[in-house]
Amino acid sequence: MHVISRPKLIEFWKKHKDAEVPLSLWFSKVRKAKWSSINELKRDFPTADYVGNNRVVFDVKGNHYRLIVIVFFDGQKVYIRFVGTHAEYDKVNAKNI
Repeated sequence: MHVISRPKLIEFWKKHKDAEVPLSLWFSKVRKAKWSSINELKRDFPTADYVGNNRVVFDVKGNHYRLIVIVFFDGQKVYIRFVGTHAEYDKVNAKNI
């Protein structure tokens, strides 16, 4: 998958040092993936949630942080839309971000 907006991850882990390793691992795993469906994605990330409108929410670092992405399986692209704390996530609408 082609991951777009990696700088959002870097900006976030500069503020939250404990997020760097899990977000880097997430990025590496996604970049190597070739998913064609949400079921294939969930094989790699069983706790990921499809919330509609092509959005997928990932729990990061034992659910301390959340990551919302748009996934286009046909185009093999993942757009990072949001990365934040669980409290910040609670204030957004994952379907529309």
